[in-house]
Amino acid sequence: MPQSSLRNELLKSLSQEDFELLKPSLRHVELAIKTSLEEAREPIQDVYFPEWGIASVVATMSGNRQIEVGIIGRDGMTGMTVVLGDSTPPNETYIQVASAGSKMPADNLRSAMSKSPTLRSSLLRYANSFLAQASRTALVNGYSKIEERLARWLLMVHDRVDGNKLQLTHEFLATMLGARRPGVTLALNMLEYRGLIHAKRAEITIVDRAGLMKLTGGAYGPEEARYLGAPSA
Repeated sequence: MPQSSLRNELLKSLSQEDFELLKPSLRHVELAIKTSLEEAREPIQDVYFPEWGIASVVATMSGNRQIEVGIIGRDGMTGMTVVLGDSTPPNETYIQVASAGSKMPADNLRSAMSKSPTLRSSLLRYANSFLAQASRTALVNGYSKIEERLARWLLMVHDRVDGNKLQLTHEFLATMLGARRPGVTLALNMLEYRGLIHAKRAEITIVDRAGLMKLTGGAYGPEEARYLGAPSA
């Protein structure tokens, strides 16, 4: 598994010395939709570095009300709780777009971080970027219309997958946005009417990325793309 052949941007950004600390513990893994990576308030056993696909970090309230608070793709990793020195995450994380990548035991990551201050710093920088993403998501969820939130979310997923086709259901989108399914369907219809996307059962095609960015009204911007090198249009 040479470092140059990896598609995970975080692993690729590490110094060769730091990558060599992780390499013996990394194992390739294929991850189907809805695969659980972390359970809320349960010790993390493994951390994952996606190479494609998307993992969602989802918060849950009483009554099984859920909303996505962050997404993880080839830009980063799961297991931020481990990086920050704890073992039990407050939220669950699972696959929402079929994924593949590498995983390693959480204990091995802790050991590697203890041996290398530069590795710890690199992972903490990513953890900080993820927390910035989550904060931005909370702000957008509080102040933006559902079609603006949907456009932003589609752009963020588009940043982390290959091609323009996203395998997503209306029901899943409703959970991610903390909205009712009929409202998500109406928002999708509006985006399609404007020629921004093409939607069919369980699949959304991005047609006009620049138009989606404009529709967000600033909800998608430098904070979303800063750590990913996402295209501006």
